Amino acid sequence: MIRILTESKNRAHKYIAELRDVNVQQDRLRFRLNLRRLANIFAYEISKTLDYEESEVETPLGIANIQKQTDDIVSATILRAGLPMHEGILEVFDDADSAFVTAYRKHHKDGTFEIHMPYVTCPNIDRKVLILTDPMLATGASIVDSLAALSEYGVAKEIHIVVAIASRNGVEYVRRKYPKVNLWIGAVDEELTAKNYIVPGLGDAGDLAFGTKLHD
Repeated sequence: MIRILTESKNRAHKYIAELRDVNVQQDRLRFRLNLRRLANIFAYEISKTLDYEESEVETPLGIANIQKQTDDIVSATILRAGLPMHEGILEVFDDADSAFVTAYRKHHKDGTFEIHMPYVTCPNIDRKVLILTDPMLATGASIVDSLAALSEYGVAKEIHIVVAIASRNGVEYVRRKYPKVNLWIGAVDEELTAKNYIVPGLGDAGDLAFGTKLHD
């Protein structure tokens, strides 16, 4: 399943527009906030796909019938850029466990790159619903490698990938590698540069959220 927010009229258009806007991007706090807001929307939509059971809760005046979520959630993210969206997921699924993956591109002089993943921390994900967040899905390599790393911690009942901006090529690559995952995307752009950056995209989400890093 693929759900793209900008294919319908909704509030997400404002948040995505501000994430792309070179002037609004100068406000790091607002950039992080807009990523969190998008994640809030996605988390709510994902909540509609989960399993529930009838239950009761005691109020000061009696007993109320409710629907209680029965699925356990693990919210995973790719450091560092994914942290604001991870927080947005946890604001909705506040009882979820967390997993973290460090993944970055190591570029070579010939224009190719490989994904380095020096650190992964994750709880048991067996029979749980895994939600993996990352603002950008460019080639899809980081997402695919992260899913492979997380699979060492169990077999998830369901997997949801949440991204703000994706490239068409990246979406197709992830779908080929993991055809059963659910993709939740803010907007899809058609172009990748020679260095595999999304156009028009929004730039480097990690730098915009947390400041420019030194490259080796």
